Amino acid sequence: MESKKLSAAHLERALREKIREVDVLHRISESISNTLDLESVLRHIVDVVVEVTKADACLLYLLSDGRDELILRASKNPHPRLIGRITIGLGEGITGWVARERTRVVIPSNASEDPRFKFFNNLPEDRYQAFVSVPILAKKVVSGVINVQHKRSRRYREDELALLTTIANQVGGAIENARLYDQMRRKALQLETLSQVSETVASNRITEDVLQLIVTMTAQMLGSKICSIMLLDEASGELRIVATQSLSEEYRRKPNLKVGQSISGRAVQGRRSIIVPEVTKERDYMYPDLAAKEGLCSLLSVPMMMREKCVGVINSYTSVPRTFTSEEVRLMQAIANQAAISIEHTTLLEKSFEMQEALAVRKLLERAKGCLMRSKKLSEDEAFKLIQRQSMDLRKSMREIAEAILLASSIEERAGSGARP
Repeated sequence: MESKKLSAAHLERALREKIREVDVLHRISESISNTLDLESVLRHIVDVVVEVTKADACLLYLLSDGRDELILRASKNPHPRLIGRITIGLGEGITGWVARERTRVVIPSNASEDPRFKFFNNLPEDRYQAFVSVPILAKKVVSGVINVQHKRSRRYREDELALLTTIANQVGGAIENARLYDQMRRKALQLETLSQVSETVASNRITEDVLQLIVTMTAQMLGSKICSIMLLDEASGELRIVATQSLSEEYRRKPNLKVGQSISGRAVQGRRSIIVPEVTKERDYMYPDLAAKEGLCSLLSVPMMMREKCVGVINSYTSVPRTFTSEEVRLMQAIANQAAISIEHTTLLEKSFEMQEALAVRKLLERAKGCLMRSKKLSEDEAFKLIQRQSMDLRKSMREIAEAILLASSIEERAGSGARP
């Protein structure tokens, strides 16, 4: 009789667990089918895992585009500010080991004593006893890892581990779909940005407006914290900021950079793009304190090439560690070259306007000299010197003096014409 009661209780418990498992999977399926936004999908997965396991912390890592490292993409306790900042190499720590071996790891207590465990110096207070790490699979290929942590020792039940593994397997496809959507969306934005840059360059706007539009569109495309254009002054050998979408006055007033003493200068001298994972740790970076204050992390510096000549650089800073893809570098190079074309195009327009203006002034001077020669009986040289002297004495341009002479002459002629019988 007692054994029958135990058997019935066991079956009832198993049934409850199955109902719970079906409910959890249904909720996840319903949620992730309603959106292709990757960040929303990841946040929901973490929330559900914490609810199911009663975890003190849950961290979700995804493989990078290069598939050589894992990047923290979502977490529920601790520290959302570290999302995107923590990276783990494939095979590094328990998380990297799980991704490489495609096998879960379960540690009921003293997780930090496992030889594969990795501490992060920026999380000294986060010490957990129990630890479960499960690979996220999509079509039998690892795309990430889910870590569940408890601050006290805990013996995980088989049904809990099975459910966690089922969740990881189910969400793998959803994550990959969301990643593909995110990649398509980014490519569409990149093409749109390149098209808009081309249209802007082809317009007759002045240089400052064109460059400002370029940095604004580029920052939006790459999700940059700061994007700026620095032009090369060949006489001084310095790079100066001419456009940025940053609202920071301190960054805008950043001193000019010597070409031979800066990362941007190396990009100019070498005529090649330079990627810096963390500018605050780069020896050649000139303003690490400013970068730390502004929250700048990774840098992509791309030379602006006009034929074989480099006229400056476009710098794109991120607020979190970023591995710029070869596609992004090529796109930035195309934009940088478009910006260089814009500068040459606008310079030619300005020179054309200057030539037209000089020609117009010359014609006015010739007419004004003619008026003076007739009215005051002066030679051409004397008439010119009179206009020049008046310009200096009155602190007016020679064009203004010439226009005044012509106006006075016109008034005299009209008055003389009206006085005749």
